[in-house]
Amino acid sequence: MIETVADLEEALSCPSDDDIAAARRLEGDILILGAGGKMGPSLARLCRRAAGDSRRVIAVSRHAVEVPGVEFIACDLLDREAVSRLPRCRNVLYLAGRKFGSTGAPELTWAMNTVVPAIVCEHFHSSRFVAFSTGNVYPLVDPASGGSRESDPPAPVGEYAQSCLGRERVFEYFARPCVLFRLNYAVDLRYGVLVDIARKVFAGAPVDLTVPAFNVIWQRDANSYALRSLEHCSAPARILNITGADTLRVRDAANYFADRFQKPVRFTGAEGPAALLSDARACFGLMGAPSISSPQLMDMVAGWIEAGGTSLGKPTHFEVADGRF
Repeated sequence: MIETVADLEEALSCPSDDDIAAARRLEGDILILGAGGKMGPSLARLCRRAAGDSRRVIAVSRHAVEVPGVEFIACDLLDREAVSRLPRCRNVLYLAGRKFGSTGAPELTWAMNTVVPAIVCEHFHSSRFVAFSTGNVYPLVDPASGGSRESDPPAPVGEYAQSCLGRERVFEYFARPCVLFRLNYAVDLRYGVLVDIARKVFAGAPVDLTVPAFNVIWQRDANSYALRSLEHCSAPARILNITGADTLRVRDAANYFADRFQKPVRFTGAEGPAALLSDARACFGLMGAPSISSPQLMDMVAGWIEAGGTSLGKPTHFEVADGRF
């Protein structure tokens, strides 16, 4: 039962037997770049717990990351000289990037999502990379399709998504070997698509149907896949979609939370014909299915909100169809 932030942090960073085995097979230390965001601290903690005492785990961010046993280095990744002073590690988990607010400062979005990868790849030229990306590089698709596959051609909508494809191309050019980790959407109970929908229902706010469907994955499972993907880096880069097994409908999720909370649900917008969806069966074939199913995750989110659990206040903007985040 997850009742407190401490319980949540424990659950998000608890390594599985597979995580421990993978971490201990790795050669070299583990470096997490951009570790100050939503996923970085729990990923750093999971890596530390999985690796034991056999190697260093280092978190790099502009903002402090305080995780027991994890070394922290403050660094602006746009500063080439500062990056040049970072310790070269064999294993790099790359989480840096910019999304929200990208319509207000597109030049910063492009710099963070394309210039930083070039600076980083030049310095860590002998490292293997798991480079976090996004399903936004795909077009919106029919919800009945099962989602985009790794072999589908990219068709990013909007500058944010275009810059993310740019990030991938930079890693493909520089990084040998690499996994392009196309994630959508992680949920940790304090943020995520399910949290956005549930909190709107709980507050009596309307739920937008413009984008009618979505995928989600429990953040601990995404953390696990990120760590274990270090064993699957290749040259040319391997692409992996990272998400849950189900296509969820916005209307169905809202009705579930309305029933759970015993509150009426209101909708806004016409139910659109297409959504950002990914098919993650290639990931499951390599590393197994997620440990938490979508129904379990919905129950967890509802329980957290019912208990007065906190929110990070960082909406996903999953309902945006035109790419203007």
